[in-house]
Amino acid sequence: MNRHRPLHIIKPEIRVLGVDDGKFIPHTKDHVLIVGVVFRGGYWFDGIMHTRVRVDDFDATAKIAQMITNSPHYKQLRVVLLNGITFAGFNVVDIQALNTATQLPVIAVTNKKPDLDKVKKALENLPNSQERWQVVLNAGEIYPIKARSGKQTIHIETAGIPKETAQEIIRLTSTRSNIPEALRVAHLIASGISLYTT
Repeated sequence: MNRHRPLHIIKPEIRVLGVDDGKFIPHTKDHVLIVGVVFRGGYWFDGIMHTRVRVDDFDATAKIAQMITNSPHYKQLRVVLLNGITFAGFNVVDIQALNTATQLPVIAVTNKKPDLDKVKKALENLPNSQERWQVVLNAGEIYPIKARSGKQTIHIETAGIPKETAQEIIRLTSTRSNIPEALRVAHLIASGISLYTT
């Protein structure tokens, strides 16, 4: 059962968490940095959190959930935004389980529609491939939505939130690009730190 804190009214300053991972060099680094950035709407940076997950492992859901619920920002958060559902290679996030663990709606955002055939083939080379693939399927339907500019289509998967509400939040929080500002900044921070720690 999906759980979330009800979003009766979406305020311009809704607190969202954008989560992205840093870069890694395959076969030379076994952990990858995960950065969470808290924004009020798409304009005000409010805080940061981080964790690490293992490359191609199966711990991303638990580690991200723990990062969120242990954060001093947790009680103010209303939505979790992920840059896709795969982190640190193919460490797949179960967005339904993350929704349940955090009691927050989860929206996974990608610029391009994931090629599920390629994902499935890649997962076959990893342990617990069927379990990983089931997590991908459990993420549900991949919805195309128009970015705030109205010129580009991005794609979302959701847990604990209707597509229409998710789309409204994406548009509200995407102020400087086609993706929410919290995700854009999380990507910049995680990638920047990774350059100096590899």
